[in-house]
Amino acid sequence: MVLGALVDAGADLRAIEGELRRLGLAGWSISAEKVMRGAISATHVKVTSEQGHHHRGLSVILGRIAKAELVPRAAERATRIFTRLAEAEAKVHNMPVEKVHFHEVGAVDSIVDIVGACVGFELLEIDEFACSSMDVGGGQVKTAHGVIPVPAPATVELLRGVPVHSSGVQKELVTPTGAAIASTLSTRYAEIPAMTMRAVGYGAGTAVLAEKANVLRILIGDHEGAGASADGGAGLAWDLPVSVIEANLDDMNPQVYGYLMDRALEAGALDVFSSAVQMKKNRPGTLVTILCEPSNAARMTDLLFRETTTIGVRTYEAQRKTLAREFVRVTTEFGDVRVKVSRLGEAIVNAAPEFEDCKAIAEKQGVALKTVIATAAFEFQKRFEKVKMV
Repeated sequence: MVLGALVDAGADLRAIEGELRRLGLAGWSISAEKVMRGAISATHVKVTSEQGHHHRGLSVILGRIAKAELVPRAAERATRIFTRLAEAEAKVHNMPVEKVHFHEVGAVDSIVDIVGACVGFELLEIDEFACSSMDVGGGQVKTAHGVIPVPAPATVELLRGVPVHSSGVQKELVTPTGAAIASTLSTRYAEIPAMTMRAVGYGAGTAVLAEKANVLRILIGDHEGAGASADGGAGLAWDLPVSVIEANLDDMNPQVYGYLMDRALEAGALDVFSSAVQMKKNRPGTLVTILCEPSNAARMTDLLFRETTTIGVRTYEAQRKTLAREFVRVTTEFGDVRVKVSRLGEAIVNAAPEFEDCKAIAEKQGVALKTVIATAAFEFQKRFEKVKMV
């Protein structure tokens, strides 16, 4: 349904397929057709495979993604989604992540669904995600593990901290795959951000429901960046609440910090940082701070308790002032690089080549990373030399 909505919104299915072929999976095909679900016209993307439900471990799937040389951000997003799926399955079945073998999700069609969606997000240049409350359905569903309640245990684990409800439809309306995509990439829930709409897409589910149109809608737009803030600064926004979660640590192996940071960012943290502090009993310690959307605070708090030695955390809400931002793609002698541009009104105040793009080019072509970054910055300056900058 996600892939269908993206294609319906304008993502080129053939371009998506071309990227998916890089994964080296054999015996599959993909097609799209317009269908009616209730009174709504939607796109149904169908993936067929000769392999059936092949069981693959996380390392096998991530290995294919790493070798495929996909667009860096698409590969990174797909890796995060599959990693969260594996962590959820591991928790439900009480086993190490490395021993998890996906059943339905390990099949070719599910790999195509997830990686294809990430490629589609990139084709449509989607940078941020918001998600409404999810109707999880009800009843029971038959899986490789037998008959289980709806929502499935893995789905429940993935939706911890996410607004959900049930409309009473006795059907599985959110699968583990859908839950993983939405909860991994979304940073806010139950709201439509202020934006200028530029596209809408409807993805059709397979089931035809009597109670409602079985479609997933995606709204795509650009940030509202031209308004004036409370202090008169055009292009500034105050209406961005953020949760601050802190914990003081003085008894934890410092090797854990890097792992904690990776897990927090994968779970949707806006930022993670640490500061040196002097604690009681004159002990040197570390203050760990996580910034996240308020709807994600419960997940981050749980992460701190599970992954660190802390026995308590502090939380409070703050307000962020942000500049209007956009990505501009520039062409260099080494390849295309996105440049993140920040504006104050009409003036550009910051322009930074996207690190992951530069890193991927440097690794692929054997060029110094600093050279790629400098070249991209130079090409941006040439292209926008007449634009007002401060």
